Amino acid sequence: MRRWLWIFIVCLALSGLTAFPLHAESTLLVDAAHRLPTPGPVLDWLERIHTGITETDQRYPFLAYGTDWLAFAHLVIAGAFWGPLRDPVRNVFVVRWALGACAGIVPLALICGPVRGIPFFWSCVDMSFGIVGAVPLLIVLRGIKRLDAARAAAAVATA
Repeated sequence: MRRWLWIFIVCLALSGLTAFPLHAESTLLVDAAHRLPTPGPVLDWLERIHTGITETDQRYPFLAYGTDWLAFAHLVIAGAFWGPLRDPVRNVFVVRWALGACAGIVPLALICGPVRGIPFFWSCVDMSFGIVGAVPLLIVLRGIKRLDAARAAAAVATA
């Protein structure tokens, strides 16, 4: 169970850390897409993202401050899992809250994606983070329930 928590924490932290160097990452991504067989709509979208980031960084660098806060939020949320690592039963609410957040990614992407002009295939990529993120959390939740049941049985046996 702790291994799955660590996997979730590391992935969440890495996801946050990737929000800092957006320009460098989008440059690498576009370069890789040009070298690999990439479907036209995907390549067009990646180039559009790179152009948007480049132009925004040049003209309005302060807008990147928003993604700095996004990155910080990911790191802070990852830190919240210290509680379930130390005492999973007592801090099960953190895991349940995170599962709710994972579920919330789907309607957010489906509603905000079209409003912001995000192609549907990219909204699917975004939604996959919520779906994939829920997998280790569901495994952890199942483990916490077993641990809680075992603790309760031990308490009854010693009483």
